[in-house]
Amino acid sequence: MGDFGRVLTAMITPFKADGSVNYTVAAELAAHLADNGTDTLVVCGTTGESPTLSWDEEYQLFVEILQAVAGKAKVIAGCGSNSTKEAIAATQKAAKIGVHGTLQVVPYYNKPPQAGLYQHFQAIAQACPELALLLYNVPGRTGQNLSPETVVRLAEIDNIVGIKEASGNLDQAGEIRRLTPKEFQIYAGDDSLTLPLLAIGAKGVVSVASHLVGNQLQQMIQAFNAGQVTVASDIHLRLFPLFKALFITTNPIPIKQALKLQGWEVGSTRPPLSEADGEVSQKLEAVLKNLDLI
Repeated sequence: MGDFGRVLTAMITPFKADGSVNYTVAAELAAHLADNGTDTLVVCGTTGESPTLSWDEEYQLFVEILQAVAGKAKVIAGCGSNSTKEAIAATQKAAKIGVHGTLQVVPYYNKPPQAGLYQHFQAIAQACPELALLLYNVPGRTGQNLSPETVVRLAEIDNIVGIKEASGNLDQAGEIRRLTPKEFQIYAGDDSLTLPLLAIGAKGVVSVASHLVGNQLQQMIQAFNAGQVTVASDIHLRLFPLFKALFITTNPIPIKQALKLQGWEVGSTRPPLSEADGEVSQKLEAVLKNLDLI
């Protein structure tokens, strides 16, 4: 259960000019990503603007993208919530749709203690024992850190198969790796930390940059795993300006602008996120040109 590969793309959600979801472009982009280095698509996570999507829109995206990448890539559905009851209901519905796994973010705003976090994820896992669950720790957005000790306890649950570790704390990731079984998968939640985390036992990355450089990220990870550390380092350093440029303002504003520069009709972000301003656009354009991406 739950082998999601090395490069997981945290996929954006395209919108039409009227602000509605553009399911046609979503399917086209998903198929393109599956052909260009993406092993698994993470749909309706942070990069997919899940806070401003309705559950009905999310379920429709799961259906459309599953069809678009059938036989080519897996689909992980973002079903997290700061309500345990709501997360369970969403996960059960996603399971019926046929997704391969779910991403469950640490509950945001209500700041549960570690005991509450354990009970939250345990309840979701037990409600859908047939579906792989990937924990998602991103304290910069949720206001609460999922401690290594809690992750270790959760890793004992059969269908909790791994974690997207986006705390930016290498020591924390190392502690999780040290204390969990080898089959428990750790994914970098920041593109710029993929290579450092590989060195301490991570499997891969839940990536934003893979919208643009999925094949290169695959090459970097495969080179590292083959012992070609210098080759991997060279790829990392070449792509590093892109990793940083995609986060010069709130994600997914920059990646949507980058895709528009490539000609993708992904639309704008939904309020309260704003458009990329001229300075952000110019910086992105310079980085993309330097990497021959436009």
